[in-house]
Amino acid sequence: MSAQPKHILERTHNIQEINSTNSKKVNLNDLLFRLKEDKKKDKKNNIILSAAALSAVAVFGIILTL
Repeated sequence: MSAQPKHILERTHNIQEINSTNSKKVNLNDLLFRLKEDKKKDKKNNIILSAAALSAVAVFGIILTL
């Protein structure tokens, strides 16, 4: 995680969104920021899903051994 608090990052991102909607140019830095955020969310979701699947398999295995 970054050293900045989450609310500061969100505020910075909101300002970037306002600036990007006011201009007609494509802001490459904004696109890269969004891409990184999406990758972080996907990675987090994949880890959670994998942990849930592994837990389900473990519980099912324990039940079978009883």
